[in-house]
Amino acid sequence: MPATLEVACTDDGCELDMFEMHYTYDMSDSVGVADFNCPYCGGTDCLEEIEL
Repeated sequence: MPATLEVACTDDGCELDMFEMHYTYDMSDSVGVADFNCPYCGGTDCLEEIEL
């Protein structure tokens, strides 16, 4: 099963709580939360991976 990544936006001004990304098998293992922007506010430094 391809990897998934659950991410929270910690920017106080952002209305997005969390989102989940589903990777394909072709996604490099080195890809992480730092490679993405918040889809709502566009921030990059405010994303944190949610570990269950």
